[in-house]
Amino acid sequence: MAKIDVVRLARRAVAYEWGMWRSLARWVLRRPYPLAPGAATFAYVGVVQPILGVFIVLSAIEIPVLDLILRHTVGWPTVRHVAIGLGVWGVLWMIGLLASLRIHPHVVDDAGLRLRNGVSLDVLIPWSAVAGVEARYRSLPSSRAVQYDADDPAVLNLGVGSQTAVDVVLREPLSVRLPKGPSEPVREIRLYADDPKSLVARARRHLPGTGTEDHSPGRSGSRPRR
Repeated sequence: MAKIDVVRLARRAVAYEWGMWRSLARWVLRRPYPLAPGAATFAYVGVVQPILGVFIVLSAIEIPVLDLILRHTVGWPTVRHVAIGLGVWGVLWMIGLLASLRIHPHVVDDAGLRLRNGVSLDVLIPWSAVAGVEARYRSLPSSRAVQYDADDPAVLNLGVGSQTAVDVVLREPLSVRLPKGPSEPVREIRLYADDPKSLVARARRHLPGTGTEDHSPGRSGSRPRR
């Protein structure tokens, strides 16, 4: 059993790494993934982009500083080259992570509400399963991207930056595909979007018997942390 788990984890790690580098290539080449006619995309990277930007800049500055230090303290060029190579790889990895978040936005189209988090999460909720959508900011106790609500295990939080901004109420308990496998049946899914009002308004166009009016995101819950 342990061997099977190791193989599964290794496959997930390779798939994640490959997907991230593909996202970086598409982002650099300005080749987003094709969308269905009439589809609308909604970003969710705004709350974490400043943090990633700081790490990328600091890591980039660290490379020449490390090279200068190693050049005068280590007599083996190989060690210096390996350290610099790892530093460059780390910077590119973080840029690739940012690219994966930008190149895989949430999507609203005729098929349903497609919720994403980079290359690690891709959940499609068909409109037939959705009872209602509402904008509401909520803070989460953990920074994990996928977590069940501490007070109600039938609520699944797909957060970014330890918060969610949109509540999706389901007509009946539904199991969705997560990175670690199918979830427990949940009756509500909460997600984060940079512009929750626009996402909610667009989503409600696909729900029978609902208008396009939206609730103010500050009506209840906390404001987002920037």
